[in-house]
Amino acid sequence: MGQPDFRQEAENLFEYMVERRRDFHRYPELGFQETRTAGIVAETLQELGLEVQRGVGQTGVVAMLEGARPGPTLLVRFDMDALPIQEENPLDYASQNPGVMHACGHDGHTTMGLALAKIMARYQADLAGAIKFVFQPAEEGLGGAFAMIADGVLQNPRPDVALAMHLWTPEEFGKVRVVEGPCMASSSVFTLTVQGHGGHGAAPHLAVDPILAAAQIVSALQSIVSRNINPQDSVVVSIGQFSAGTTFNVIPDRAVLKGTVRSYNNELHRMIYRRILEMAHNLAIAFRCEATMETIAIVAAVNNAPEPTAVVRRAAEQIMGEANIVEHRTMASEDMGYILEEIPGCYFFIGASNQEKGYTFPHHHPRFNFDERAMIHGVAVMGQAIANYLMPENGVGV
Repeated sequence: MGQPDFRQEAENLFEYMVERRRDFHRYPELGFQETRTAGIVAETLQELGLEVQRGVGQTGVVAMLEGARPGPTLLVRFDMDALPIQEENPLDYASQNPGVMHACGHDGHTTMGLALAKIMARYQADLAGAIKFVFQPAEEGLGGAFAMIADGVLQNPRPDVALAMHLWTPEEFGKVRVVEGPCMASSSVFTLTVQGHGGHGAAPHLAVDPILAAAQIVSALQSIVSRNINPQDSVVVSIGQFSAGTTFNVIPDRAVLKGTVRSYNNELHRMIYRRILEMAHNLAIAFRCEATMETIAIVAAVNNAPEPTAVVRRAAEQIMGEANIVEHRTMASEDMGYILEEIPGCYFFIGASNQEKGYTFPHHHPRFNFDERAMIHGVAVMGQAIANYLMPENGVGV
């Protein structure tokens, strides 16, 4: 059939994508609960003639599209889960599930994956290799990538390259972010428990106040980045939760702080935790308290390998033009990092904000939305990248 015009192919499916995306948006599902979404995905892929596996990583779906000739296997991954957020958008397709919302664009990702499968299935005879479509559950901090890896998603066959993308409202519509090396940060969670001795609020001298100690710790931790890290390195230390007490006139026994550390460098990550523990321990002692810390590693940094990144960048230039390719990193995190630790690949971003339409709210906000035309760009760039690997005689090659 020759080299596809992926932009035109994606534009031809735009009405389908809008309808499909808005349906997913109306009925969002949390991580490992994506039964309706996964069912629609599996049925659509089966109708296209793909070999489909359900229940991979609990609610994930995997489908193989085998080309007519031998060649590399490409894994292309799309996440499906929503967030525990009450939507505030005045839309006719707003979430119908109370307290659950697609506030990160995964409804668009799943839709783009289905549109891409529709396109590539028509060119199956022209493919030299295979495409492993992976629809992942529970990306939002629940370990969906781990669950799929444990269920063998990286085996039988083992992919040669892994690709993924994200609709991204920090970038304006019409732009594509492609950057070699770390593009998203590693992320971990820490919990600091400050133990004191409770008492009456009218007699603080008879108590040991953990709230006062914890407040000093929160303030002091902000010095870690400014006074311990090279200004040329990117690190974030944030406290997002401070829990203590039950009423106004009782000094509690303890206070609990929860926060996150983000970085592109594992050695820095470990050093930051040493400083957090040192500062918390010593400040707690200064206020006659004790501090203990627990940590949980959530995701690894997303590192883009040189060759796949060059292929994706070339595809983005073919579809969008060189002037619309940007190289920005983000301190946000993504569990695609675990897949890219095992398989060389590239994770890229499709600009999706639109000032005129009011699509400017950040990801994970109750008013989040994106310019749906960005799905055309995402499908076209990903399709072109696949073609550059699996249809080299018709494209530009790897």
